Amino acid sequence: MRIVDVNEFYSPTGGGVRTYLDRKMGIMADLGHELIVIAPGFEDGVEDRPGGGRIFWVKAPRLPFDRSYGLYWQDAPIVRLLDQLDPDVVETSSPWRPAWTVGAWQGRALKIFFAHNDNMAAYAGRWLEGVADLPTVERWLAFYTRYMGRFLRHFDAFVTNGPALAKRHERRGLHVDAAMPLGIDRGFFSPDLRDESLRVALLGQCGLPADGKLLLGVGRHHPEKRWPTVIDAVECAGERMPIGLMLLGYGVDHQKLAARVAESPHIRLFRPVYDRLRFARIMASADALIHGSDAEPFGLVALEAVASGLPLIVPNEGGAAEIAEPPFAETYAPRDARSCAAAIARLFAREPRVLRAASLAAADKVRTDQDHAVALIDYYSGLIAGKAARRAAGGA
Repeated sequence: MRIVDVNEFYSPTGGGVRTYLDRKMGIMADLGHELIVIAPGFEDGVEDRPGGGRIFWVKAPRLPFDRSYGLYWQDAPIVRLLDQLDPDVVETSSPWRPAWTVGAWQGRALKIFFAHNDNMAAYAGRWLEGVADLPTVERWLAFYTRYMGRFLRHFDAFVTNGPALAKRHERRGLHVDAAMPLGIDRGFFSPDLRDESLRVALLGQCGLPADGKLLLGVGRHHPEKRWPTVIDAVECAGERMPIGLMLLGYGVDHQKLAARVAESPHIRLFRPVYDRLRFARIMASADALIHGSDAEPFGLVALEAVASGLPLIVPNEGGAAEIAEPPFAETYAPRDARSCAAAIARLFAREPRVLRAASLAAADKVRTDQDHAVALIDYYSGLIAGKAARRAAGGA
């Protein structure tokens, strides 16, 4: 099977979407399939991936606020490539021009709109949160849902990257054909990487002794991640117990966060750790992962933490909430620092051996990225067979 992904979020310089798709290309090749990405680049060009797959770069204007990313302005280059590549399946995840370009393309391929993000929750819901709750904002912005409905009519299926995003779209009135949860590369993450001496050293960097509790937060320094809520909660909980917080990340809010924690004795900001093995060791050596975002549709970081044997402290809405099960997690009301602080206290009040046993049991069951790829191929194969049967019977 040849799959072509017309993707506006695949950057020449890196990022989460690129990491996901590069890994997916290799897995698809191992399974005997081919994944090709058409992405906006600085120049036209083609790249072969060593593990399998190709990137077709289409020269496109850059975003003014982040030149790592581009936006398609013309249909013709994409249509020419789709005609040339003749895929069995064509995917896109951008609700802007690619949705209409792919939807109007006249090729034989199965057309899939694969939603990986939620613009309404991540942007409008956050901008207007002081005015109204998310369901109200969704009603106010029903025109955006209607807009999506218009281009979705041209696709064979509407797929999301997990149940959280499927529930949101269905609540807004759209029909989701399948929720296909993502997975992680289990080759990096394991409870066996836990290193007590590393944990003690990290606590020391937070100004705490070995009997302190080490919380880990991972993600961009961006308003969507809600790090101020997490920081307030850790400071509140820290009034009753010794708690350190390490935040790994960087982004537009870095200076604000740095100023916010400057007087906090037990909270430290660190740049992202790109060495995967080192990152996995740090993750396995913390005492819990704490997360602030309720807008993310899928909690990849939370899944990596579970695979590392970590308990979770996450909002009770969003992608991470779908992963958090009571035996190894505590949840809290989104954007509520006091609720988050109470969740921290509840988690660390548990019997440590029971919590550790539950976390280790959960680590063995984490979905892998290969599981995701196999399920996706099976789903697409079924859709292709159904479409062929309808054509043979004289249907659409």
